[in-house]
Amino acid sequence: MEIQGKSVFGGIAIGPLSVYAKADNVVKRTKIQDPEAEIERFQKAKDKAKEQLQELHDKALKEVGEANAEIFEVHQMMLEDGDYQDSIRNIITNQMVNAEYAVATTGDNFSQMFAAMDDDYMRARSADIKDISNRVVSILQGADNGGIRSDKPVILLAEDLAPSETVQLDKSLILSFVTRGGSTNSHTAILARTMGIPSLIGVDYQDDIDGHTGIVDGYKGILIVDPDEETLAAYQKKQDEDNEKKRLLQELKGKDNVTLDGKKIKLYANIGGVGDVPDVLQNDAGGIGLFRSEFLYLGCDDYPSEDQQFQAYKTVAETMAGKQVIIRTLDIGADKQVDYFHLDKEDNPAMGYRAIRICLDRPEIFKTQLRAIFRASYYGNIGIMYPMIISVNEVKQIKKIVADVKKELDDQGIPYGDVEQGVMIETPAAVMISEELAKEVDFFSIGTNDLTQYTLACDRQNAKLEKIADTHHPAVLREIQMTIENGHKGGAWVGICGELGADTSLTETFLRMGVDELSVSPSRILSVREAIRKVDLSK
Repeated sequence: MEIQGKSVFGGIAIGPLSVYAKADNVVKRTKIQDPEAEIERFQKAKDKAKEQLQELHDKALKEVGEANAEIFEVHQMMLEDGDYQDSIRNIITNQMVNAEYAVATTGDNFSQMFAAMDDDYMRARSADIKDISNRVVSILQGADNGGIRSDKPVILLAEDLAPSETVQLDKSLILSFVTRGGSTNSHTAILARTMGIPSLIGVDYQDDIDGHTGIVDGYKGILIVDPDEETLAAYQKKQDEDNEKKRLLQELKGKDNVTLDGKKIKLYANIGGVGDVPDVLQNDAGGIGLFRSEFLYLGCDDYPSEDQQFQAYKTVAETMAGKQVIIRTLDIGADKQVDYFHLDKEDNPAMGYRAIRICLDRPEIFKTQLRAIFRASYYGNIGIMYPMIISVNEVKQIKKIVADVKKELDDQGIPYGDVEQGVMIETPAAVMISEELAKEVDFFSIGTNDLTQYTLACDRQNAKLEKIADTHHPAVLREIQMTIENGHKGGAWVGICGELGADTSLTETFLRMGVDELSVSPSRILSVREAIRKVDLSK
């Protein structure tokens, strides 16, 4: 069976199909016949949760330090608490109900009990009890491995994935993404391009294909379910040919990003967190042009502390060994919602309360992040860029807050480096005042995803608008040209960090416009380098 969709990233994937297991928001109370079997289900889920927490502890220890990893040890101890386990077993046995209901009920009861205590430390454990109970329930519902119901790599099928869900995925278990909804600019699509795996959107699959064998053809945009032997053999041959092309691209490692006539271009990578850095190094990027810092927030149950952020930024800066790392400040809002921010529901969130607007309105959050970034800058070559800028006044407000942060650090004797500061050009307003903005900053980074959305009045998350959301639209290209020219007039260098930067059909166009830097998914570095090295700007 062949199902048509739309390609997000080219390539061939072959493997078992697995429908993403979203954890149910409501735990259902179900009568059971065998309480011992249900207790055994709970025991296995508890053991699995403990394994996951140990893995999270080890990962956090490397990425954010011992102090921030300690919480996962606490959660493991709470899981083994005798009273907690006895309550779950008693509910299963006495009420003859399913393990999910028993765990959720115990979690609620214990959480309320802790919340009512006088001791501050014990009250704080209320949220921890809820967290470990939710983890066990998710595993019981088949949502372990971040919603992947397999211990082996799969082609993951989903309605769509929210940014908070993509953070939890075990990337080593994903051969390909296939979604019913989404768009080429959805976060699932961006993650697929970062990972360099073939992916499709707009595929109207049936859930009953879970567990069947599938082929994703990222070139033709099709999903093939239960291929016959001849088809399977043909695609295995195509996959081998793809792997050979990738091997040949590896020969470009260590080569300069330079045109035939000698113009050098900075070629950087986009990342979502510390875990993406190995891909940056493996693909030989010259630096990191977009560190999406909001994924630190999406991966937490509460505001990440200054030290937690500092450790993440420091780790990336040190690992990149002097190569530039440009951190985009918090870009929460729109499609990236975080519960603990308590943002109001908006009719049009893409054009609402988001990004720099939140940071300027809640300076205590902004200052915490800026302190962490400046502290980390002592350990490497860090730059900062601010998203969703529409006025010079916003930049001046930011500079005042930055000055306050630097003074605080100076007063405390905390060292920091020389940090380049820039703004993202992703609104038509920013394009139109780009010459004035350039006088206030060191660089521009053009976010083509949002710039296209706002210029064409096309919601980037709306799959129905894919046909008219033309990233090659003359208006978008003219805005990029204007931004580059005005940036240079005002003394700022100009890069492109949106997905359009990886479009090799436009590489020569961007170089002729005078762009200084392209920042793309790590998997696209070598193919963009190949395109740069074929251009002759003297002709």
